[in-house]
Amino acid sequence: MIPLSRLGFGGGPIGNLFTEVSDVDAFGALEAAWDAGVRYFDTAPHYGLGLSERRIGSFLAGRPRDSFVVSTKVGRVLEPAFGDGDDRANGFAVPATAWRRWDFSADGVRRSLESSLDRLGLDRVDVVYVHDPDSHWEQAVSEAVPALLALRSEGVIGAVGVGMNQWELPARFVRETDVDVVLPAGRYTVLEQTAAPLLDLCASRGVAVVAAGVFNSGLLARPEVGSTYDYRAAPEALVLRARRIAAVCARHDVTLPQAAVSFPFRHPAVVSVLLGVRSAAEMRANATAFAAPVPDALWDDLRTEGLLPT
Repeated sequence: MIPLSRLGFGGGPIGNLFTEVSDVDAFGALEAAWDAGVRYFDTAPHYGLGLSERRIGSFLAGRPRDSFVVSTKVGRVLEPAFGDGDDRANGFAVPATAWRRWDFSADGVRRSLESSLDRLGLDRVDVVYVHDPDSHWEQAVSEAVPALLALRSEGVIGAVGVGMNQWELPARFVRETDVDVVLPAGRYTVLEQTAAPLLDLCASRGVAVVAAGVFNSGLLARPEVGSTYDYRAAPEALVLRARRIAAVCARHDVTLPQAAVSFPFRHPAVVSVLLGVRSAAEMRANATAFAAPVPDALWDDLRTEGLLPT
C-alpha cells in the first residue's frame, strides 16, 4: 500500500462544495495543509466538476513528485455541457460546464482517469477509488476494479480503492476483490461506529482504511441544533448525543473536534484521516486538533457512559 500521511487533505470543499471558495482561500488552505505536514491530497472529478482536481494539481505543480500522494476517483465521467446554469443541484457552486454520467465500465474508468490526470497535471496518481458504486455493483466489480488492477500492474496507478458513504458494499469489495484501501465516509466516527465490521475485516485482510467524514459533515465540529449530519439537518437525538460526548471531552480538557480527529486511529486498520477544509484558518484549526494528545481515560469514560461500545 502507498504510504499516506496520517492527516490527509479532503478536496471536496475547495471544489466549491455548497458555497463558492475563492482561489485565494483554496490555495491558502492547501498551503496551510502543506505547512502542517500534510502530504496526502484526495480529490475527484465529482468535486466541482473538476475544479478540485485543477486546484490541487496547480498547487502541487513544481513540487517533487515523490514528496506527495494524490488520490482521485472514477465512476462519474464528465461530459461537456453547454448553456447557462450552475451545479448547485448537485451540491457545488460552480458553472454547469459539464454533466456527470455514471460509468463504471473499463473504458469509462480509463477515460475518467485520463481526464483527471490532465486536470491534475500529473502522469500518474497514487490511489484511485471506485466512487459511490452503490447502484452499480455488477459493473464496478466486473469492469471497474479489473481495469484499475490492470493499471496498477502497469504502474499507471499505485493502489486501488473503493470510497463510499456506507460500509456494507465496501466489505464485499474487500472480500471479493484485490483492493488495497477503502474510504468509508462518516461511518466510523466518535459518534457512529457502524463500519466497525468493515474495519475488522480490513485489518484481517491487510487492507488499509482512510477515515473520511470524521465530523459527520459538521455535527462533531459544532454540536448545535441546525448543524448537519450526513449533509442534512441533524436529528435532535444525535445533537444531544454529540453534546454528551462533548461534555465528557471537556472533563478531560479535550475539544470535541480533537476527539473526532483522534478517534478513528483507535482502530489498527486506519492509516489516515481525511479532513476537508475551505480556508487556511480551518486547516490550521484542524491541524491543531490533530496534533493535540487525547488521554486514554477519555475513551474509558465514554465507554462507561454508554457513548462508545465496550
